[in-house]
Amino acid sequence: MFFYSTNNISPKVDFKQATINGQAPDKGLYFPEEIPVFPVEMIENINSYSNEEIAFQVIRPYVGDAIPEAELRRIVAETINFDIPLVWVTDDIFSLELYHGPTLAFKDIGARFMSRCLGYFVKDLGKKVTVLVATSGDTGGAVANGFFDVDGIDVVILYPSGKVSTVQEKQLTTLGKNIHALEVTGTFDDCQLMVKEAFSDEGLKEKLFLTSANSINVARWLPQQFYYFFAYKQWQQKNNPPVIAVPSGNFGNICAGILAHVSGLPVKHFIAACNANDIVPSFMQTEKYEPKKAVPTISNAMDVGNPSNFIRILEIFGHHFINLKKVVSSCSITDEETKETLKAVYQQKKYLLDPHGAVGYFALQQYQQKNPGQKGIVLETAHPVKFFDVVEPITGQPVLIPTSVQAQLLLQKKSTKIAADTAMLKQFLLSL
Repeated sequence: MFFYSTNNISPKVDFKQATINGQAPDKGLYFPEEIPVFPVEMIENINSYSNEEIAFQVIRPYVGDAIPEAELRRIVAETINFDIPLVWVTDDIFSLELYHGPTLAFKDIGARFMSRCLGYFVKDLGKKVTVLVATSGDTGGAVANGFFDVDGIDVVILYPSGKVSTVQEKQLTTLGKNIHALEVTGTFDDCQLMVKEAFSDEGLKEKLFLTSANSINVARWLPQQFYYFFAYKQWQQKNNPPVIAVPSGNFGNICAGILAHVSGLPVKHFIAACNANDIVPSFMQTEKYEPKKAVPTISNAMDVGNPSNFIRILEIFGHHFINLKKVVSSCSITDEETKETLKAVYQQKKYLLDPHGAVGYFALQQYQQKNPGQKGIVLETAHPVKFFDVVEPITGQPVLIPTSVQAQLLLQKKSTKIAADTAMLKQFLLSL
């Protein structure tokens, strides 16, 4: 399997080189030269496959010969060694809980897979690799945990000051060793721009071996297909595929789901559920893609004004808007609607959503009102405890804090505060 750049200038590369590069030299995103189609037999008999076998079969076509089969099976097994349950909320709505990993967020899957792949690849490089990543919340903790104390790898995480939750900040700033946190006085989009500018700086690349752990990296993005297959495995009505509502910020998650669907996974429809940052909902109405400055919301991990991975979604559909609209719809949900949903579901169904899951839940309810009889899945992307300072005032009840988080909340934050200035980022990187 080879990957080309969405800007169509850089040469094609294999999975190993795409993972090491992170972003293509022409500033495009790597995209698979062909999208594999999984055997009908596998889909029809999915319940007879273990999760490890499903994940291996899904990712193997993309990895190709870059990693030996036995090593890839080990990586996959370590990536998904926690529960990913599909939980009943109502007769028509189910929650896919993606927060049972080490950092309580869906990004554990991608971060664990990528860290293990990169750890395998760097053994042959003979040089230190610097992983550079921007986070709006959960990516930072997942990447920090996945790469912590890995030989030959330094990790530099940029996050917007005052715009991530208390738990998220602790998860990405308290590990130390090879994990370095930069607290940027700006927005997530500022952090993301700084990372992109660092990757395109030829002088910096001559002195450092840089790669990315954001979902622009194929090794972070592609394994997110796994849990869509796991959801379908648990889906009881195989003859009636689900509608899937995905809380969407940078659009890597829903893009992976759409990729799985194009490969043969039965899904009736995808809903890209956004908060007040409505760039994609607006595009779906006007066909005009107009990035904006991100606005802060209570679903902060989705506060993205220029979602990087949306270009990959367009690539899947050959940039044909009509084909895209047949499979995907998108909507913008207010903070007030998010709060009302979180409170109502907790009081009426005794199920606790986090603010991002609440955005997805409201969007799915809206869709079901317009399309009666449709059953669906909401991706619950993070444990509510990560946003206890938002959730508790809404429900009036304390969120049970897992033991691992209790210990981390007591640790001292270690971060370096910098302005939203690429020159300052370069200076820090060169000082490592």
